Amino acid sequence: MKRRDFIKNTAASSAFLTLGGLSLSSFATSEMKKITILHTNDVHSYIDPFPKDHPRNPNMGGVARRAALIESIRKENPNVVLLDAGDIFQGTPYFNYYGGELEFKLMSMMKYDVATMGNHDFDNGIEGFLAQLPHAKFEFVSSNYDFTNTALNGFVKPYTILKVDGIKIGVFGLGVILDGLVDKKNYKETVYNNPIEIATDMSKTLRHAEKCDLVICLSHLGYKYKEDPNRVCDTILAQKTKDIDLIIGGHSHTFLDQPVVAKNLEGKEVLINQVGCYGLNLGQIDFYLTSDKKIASQGKSIIV
Repeated sequence: MKRRDFIKNTAASSAFLTLGGLSLSSFATSEMKKITILHTNDVHSYIDPFPKDHPRNPNMGGVARRAALIESIRKENPNVVLLDAGDIFQGTPYFNYYGGELEFKLMSMMKYDVATMGNHDFDNGIEGFLAQLPHAKFEFVSSNYDFTNTALNGFVKPYTILKVDGIKIGVFGLGVILDGLVDKKNYKETVYNNPIEIATDMSKTLRHAEKCDLVICLSHLGYKYKEDPNRVCDTILAQKTKDIDLIIGGHSHTFLDQPVVAKNLEGKEVLINQVGCYGLNLGQIDFYLTSDKKIASQGKSIIV
């Protein structure tokens, strides 16, 4: 992408957001650290860019461009965390042929830190996913899928904690209900637990027991469902929980130009973001934290 187009695309979709009514000017007299969260979701094995004659996404996307974009952001800010909200697998012949090996190897080369599991990540079964895990040099988290009686027991954590420039970042994962979406033989004895209840426990643990400065949920629940407004989704998750700073979504392939601000149980602001599908966009959320842990944020969606 040409520099002029890059600037045009990022500027058009950027927005300044605040948490707790704070703005960056509030931090003028405090030491401030910047943490950049980059994220993807529902890439679905799209390794190559779309063809130049594609009617909707001509010459867009592709792992090579995403890798170059991520690298350029890392050069500007060393405090980068790279996350994925699931459905890494299924969508192109690369998955049918390599079974996920290529996807994990490329994500490892791009230095992803943490990912969660989407429903399509079960498409080769529990054993198929496990067989590819040695190629993933990053962690998988899922707190509402109980893998105790499966081959994945011990390989997927409920949460993980990253330490970046003295900042503790807690990351946990939530998955969509598998019954009706995934063949039972593929997920076997995996137990699905209520995402709201699990998120309440996870966020409390990370914020208060683990003393995390930022709490991030990697959600493969979907952004919202107009046809079923009571179905558990990211907007409901934000409203019915507390202690979460950022929900990075997946599953519904929702293209948000910028993060949405929701209010949690305590009336505090939570950011929700999702960047569509197929690796077309890269999400970027910049958090600014002071020594007394006041937070402000700035977010955008970047066209790859």
